[in-house]
Amino acid sequence: MVSLGYTGLFIMCFLAATILPFSSEAVLSGLILLDYNATICIIVATIGNWLGSMSSYALGYWGDIKRIENWLRIKPERTEKFNAYAKKYGIWLGFFSWVPGIGDVISVCLGLVRTPIIPTTILIFLGKLLRYLVWAWLTIYAKG
Repeated sequence: MVSLGYTGLFIMCFLAATILPFSSEAVLSGLILLDYNATICIIVATIGNWLGSMSSYALGYWGDIKRIENWLRIKPERTEKFNAYAKKYGIWLGFFSWVPGIGDVISVCLGLVRTPIIPTTILIFLGKLLRYLVWAWLTIYAKG
């Protein structure tokens, strides 16, 4: 995907925010190491990953809880536990949708419990942006 430049970065970041196991960070680092503009890389990665998370949020929002539990192989007890977290912490969980392994599930579950879309969207975006800012900085720092 590195050979596709910014387009490949966008595609990988979008897919990485769904339940597909891709490493968007590797593509981001690859492009930065190939001297692509780091600012543009961060913007493209953030927007792609944010849109991927929002598609997961929409899946939960418009989806059927039982089908989603079956599809993601989530036990109903875990869904109930997350619902309790969502009621307690609400939209703030959106900030952590960048966390590998659970971020995709967070986005789907936030849709399932129908958190308010505007603040949820903003927090998901900020979490993704911070993640890529830190990752890009680490890549640039390691590059020397």
